[in-house]
Amino acid sequence: MNTICKLFNIKYPIVQAGMVWCSGWRLASAVSNAGGLGIIGAGSMYPEVLRSHIQKCKLATHQPFGVNIPLLYPNIQQIIDVVIEEQVKIVFSSAGNPATWTSFLKERGVTVVHVIANTKFAIKAQEAGVDAIVAEGFEAGGHNGREETTTMCLIPMIKEVVDIPVIAAGGIGSGKAMLAAFALGADAVQIGSAFAVAEESSAHEAFKYKIIAANEGDTKLAMKKLVPVRLLKNEFADTIVHAEATGASPKELAELLGHARAKLGMFEGDIENGELEIGQVSAMLKSIKPARVILEEIWQEFKNKLAQFAQLQNELDS
Repeated sequence: MNTICKLFNIKYPIVQAGMVWCSGWRLASAVSNAGGLGIIGAGSMYPEVLRSHIQKCKLATHQPFGVNIPLLYPNIQQIIDVVIEEQVKIVFSSAGNPATWTSFLKERGVTVVHVIANTKFAIKAQEAGVDAIVAEGFEAGGHNGREETTTMCLIPMIKEVVDIPVIAAGGIGSGKAMLAAFALGADAVQIGSAFAVAEESSAHEAFKYKIIAANEGDTKLAMKKLVPVRLLKNEFADTIVHAEATGASPKELAELLGHARAKLGMFEGDIENGELEIGQVSAMLKSIKPARVILEEIWQEFKNKLAQFAQLQNELDS
């Protein structure tokens, strides 16, 4: 049995990323019911909002699901308390030091996975005792690594320095990309952008349609003086790029970002003035579908391509 499938007790080694303003209980439960691992994104939720999403997810699925927690969240203690009180068994942590909460969570029976973007933090995560890591390449949407290492380079480098399972993320939205990640050594994949446009995604419809209209080159890594984030091009992104090019300070960039900019764009649907976080794979996404269909299409393509490579191997060996 696949290592990650066994760790999470799921059918397919496919994890839905915990995305702010996109991954509430509807998306998480739909992915879990389809055989993957659904994740509720706590980064855009107050503690009691998260509690409500967890409770609704429990009612909507009897399959395993998890919660993604950015460790720099201002109400982190309250978020952790909610996760423990609601008996969530899987936590994906990100944006912070995994050593702070991993032992606390594991002592309470929680499986912990940490998101990293370089070998240094992969080693630190393993030393902190996490059960697995998500290695996220430069292609990914949302907050990103400063090193700008692509998934194809990152996964084999991470596999060289850790012994725990590695979940590949960044630029993966198809069965072909999933097979490539496995060829690089990944034990599973985490998929964000492709599920952001699922029918069950809590993203605003205007944002979803902006994503499926995206072309090659329509995303850009920005705000490197703050926390690097991959954005879909719009008026806000153009303003940020111009400000960076003309030497804006971190303080000035923070003022341009303002408050709740991501909510404005991704959840409320202001596709010009809002912050639209999405990955490079958006250029390959062409329609809005149920999460189950998205997962099943990816898995079927993965199996088909794997069979083709087995045939190719036989041809080369003959």
